[in-house]
Amino acid sequence: MKVVLDTNVFVSSFFGGKPKQIISLWKNGNIILCLSRGIIDEYVNVLTRMELGNEQELVELLERFRKGFNCVFTAQPPSLRIVERDPDDNKFIECAVATNAKYIITGDKDLLEIKSYFDLKIITPSFFLKLMKNQ
Repeated sequence: MKVVLDTNVFVSSFFGGKPKQIISLWKNGNIILCLSRGIIDEYVNVLTRMELGNEQELVELLERFRKGFNCVFTAQPPSLRIVERDPDDNKFIECAVATNAKYIITGDKDLLEIKSYFDLKIITPSFFLKLMKNQ
């Protein structure tokens, strides 16, 4: 199953909880992470600002991205204008559309308010983990 992780979920995974469980699903091959250059750049920028840029876990995750471990990349996602209040969030929808992802997993209110875009569902980490448990 292909998913896009919003930056808030990816960054929160460094602190445990449900986001870390989602990263574990990816590491164990249960989900495929969909990425774009803009998303990876944002992950790294936020983690660096939080002074987590040299953490071994980040280095390991970036190495998995580089090797394409359970990842799908899009080089040129379509340009969409769906999220009006925070246009920077459009990159997650653009990536999901370009890679045919099934879910965007986020805690962002602006994205969650959209709920869906065609077949794409925008859901919380808790809801995603419930879905995975029921499969």
